[in-house]
Amino acid sequence: KRVASPSFEGLDDTVSRKRFRESTDSSPSMTSNCDVHAESSNALSYSALVEDLVQELQCGCCSELVYRPVVVSPCQHFFCGSCCVLWIKNGGTNCPACRGVSTHVTSSRPLQTMLDVLLRSDPSRTRTERERMQADEVYKPGQPMRIPAPREPSPEPNFNDTPDWDYARPCPHCAADNQFGWACPQPIVDYATDPERAWHVDDGAPPGHAYCGNCESLLALQAPITTKCDFCQVSFCGISVHGRCIALPLNTQQPHDMNDLGDFVQSSEIYECFDSNFVEVEILFDYLTTRQITPKKIYREIVLHIQAQPHGFRPLIESGVFAEIHVGADEDPSVPRTRICRHCAADILLWGLKEWWVREREAAIQKGLLQRRPDCEAGSSCSRQKDLG
Repeated sequence: KRVASPSFEGLDDTVSRKRFRESTDSSPSMTSNCDVHAESSNALSYSALVEDLVQELQCGCCSELVYRPVVVSPCQHFFCGSCCVLWIKNGGTNCPACRGVSTHVTSSRPLQTMLDVLLRSDPSRTRTERERMQADEVYKPGQPMRIPAPREPSPEPNFNDTPDWDYARPCPHCAADNQFGWACPQPIVDYATDPERAWHVDDGAPPGHAYCGNCESLLALQAPITTKCDFCQVSFCGISVHGRCIALPLNTQQPHDMNDLGDFVQSSEIYECFDSNFVEVEILFDYLTTRQITPKKIYREIVLHIQAQPHGFRPLIESGVFAEIHVGADEDPSVPRTRICRHCAADILLWGLKEWWVREREAAIQKGLLQRRPDCEAGSSCSRQKDLG
């Protein structure tokens, strides 16, 4: 008699070989369950991998998934191209992540390839169209970029050896042979030459002088290059910082901290102009980006509109728009205003922005550039103005 197969060893005699084969044939269902479990595990592993990639590809400045990445050398930290540009514009002189001295910034094709693969796998990670448009306004792919070298630190002052810190120093025009070709008629006495007649800073500005509204250096009020803002009555030296230490004609001035649309979008004061109506502000930003309208252009149009009114700038002056930096009283608010500083230009821009948008929006609707939407009867007092529904 042939010996039973090892597969049947240990079976009870009451269990037939046929039943054993049937139970064996049913094993594929168990295998199928294992396959489902393996697929579920793979899906979880894939999700975890995507999350890990998203964390690793975060910009070191905005902490979002990097957009148009650039790499800082030699430390090799990477950031959004637009974030790096804004970092440099705001005075950054080193790597935003490690603060190490950096030589140059370049676009990263390998990182961009990884991003493209990631976004094809999970399109929900893509930034909104408005965010991409705003970033593209600040940084163009391939745009050359270089982080400026750090400035040399100023030497620590030795207050024990320099008692003249408490005394006013001569302005650039006080020396008779100065390079500007104009001598101050009331020169400030230098403490180093005549301590007894030196002017103490606690007594205010010396006669015939004032402090520059930008660099805060002493200036001669009668100097040909000294200018004065007709709105805040602050004087500017015209020497230290080009384009800033000066009050320019009304239509040529640049509003402070609003050099381009990127600065304009990041300003929280814009939302205050619209009583925190975020929906209307987003529509405004999209329109400005599409039409390539700069803050300076808006400022000029607001100035022209004010000048065309019967009372001109008088309502702004009487309402205290420039009160925070005003150093003197306006005896006649209706006198002509020809020169303005950067800070007052920004105040005018913010003061007239909402009314400018009302006029611009209506004109855009008439041209078919914007879709007409019904305005709320409650206006800015509506409690539902932030309700997107």
